[in-house]
Amino acid sequence: MSMSPDNPAKTGAVRLMTFRHVPVDEQEEIAQLLTDHGIEHYTTPEGRWGLSAAALWLRNREQLATAKALNQRYQQERAIKAQREYEQLKQSGDAETFFQRLRREPLRMVFYIAAVAAIIYLSISPFLALGD
Repeated sequence: MSMSPDNPAKTGAVRLMTFRHVPVDEQEEIAQLLTDHGIEHYTTPEGRWGLSAAALWLRNREQLATAKALNQRYQQERAIKAQREYEQLKQSGDAETFFQRLRREPLRMVFYIAAVAAIIYLSISPFLALGD
């Protein structure tokens, strides 16, 4: 098999990442980052019934290592930025607390607490039955 630039196995499209649970602003920033670095890319939409996730594809497989490095650096910078923003919210007293969230979304929080309690019960119930 020839490894020439005309060989689609080497130069064909390759998926860089899926967009499942990725906010729109992050999708746009990653696409812009790739564009700024001359990496040709395109996106595919989510499947009709949500079975397949939207994704970001590179047109040239040979640019995958560069794109992964750019994405990794971007993700690290985004995480640091989010941590700083959260710390600022905590210092200013504007960070949402457990009780504020409980007041804002009572049903969801009750569901989460019930789910945790059920998991704990199912995890320890076999050991409690050993004592009988």
